[in-house]
Amino acid sequence: MSTESHNSAPSGGTVPENDTVAFETSDVKARTIYAYLAVLGAAVILSYVASVFILRFTTRIAVDSDTPPPPVREEMGKDYVTLPPEPRLQGVPGHRSDPQNDLREKILEDSEADEKAGWIDQNSGVAQIPVEDAMKIIAEKGLPAASTPPAEKKKK
Repeated sequence: MSTESHNSAPSGGTVPENDTVAFETSDVKARTIYAYLAVLGAAVILSYVASVFILRFTTRIAVDSDTPPPPVREEMGKDYVTLPPEPRLQGVPGHRSDPQNDLREKILEDSEADEKAGWIDQNSGVAQIPVEDAMKIIAEKGLPAASTPPAEKKKK
């Protein structure tokens, strides 16, 4: 059985009572919560102010300890953009070509060189043939035998 007792229906104007549940005014105090929030807000503001002073102090130390730029750099002015020496990586600021376009051009040049036929040195009989033709010739005839170098005599 329930230990609840109702004096009257809620519409009758009385509040229902429960013997096992209690509420004390000392459980929650709004003043404590507001004080905590005020202290928290003050701590956030103070930490921000402290951070600003620390940033200014360390920036001043960094500026004082930096070595001055060489006179040549000062003559070039503040608008001078410093770039690393060549060769530079593609895609970095100051690089004038497009890396993807460079790759497409390189692949095109390589494939054209692989399909090209012509003389390299006609007097000695050295010619360039397409790679597919060279692979067919090697598959049919095999690689030429490599001559072994003469053995050197060991000194005693």
